[in-house]
Amino acid sequence: MKEYKIIKKGMWGKDADFEDNLNQLAREGWTVNSVTHHGGSFMKALLEREKNR
Repeated sequence: MKEYKIIKKGMWGKDADFEDNLNQLAREGWTVNSVTHHGGSFMKALLEREKNR
């Protein structure tokens, strides 16, 4: 069974902070399933991992 998490980068957030967050979550076993953006200002990423962690 998998579990899912959505992380967001708002209009005022820095790209580097969003990348750091993604990298930290990847070290915890999360993988990016998809990324969306709206006008380049807002981004969301859907992450998943096996629940038995």
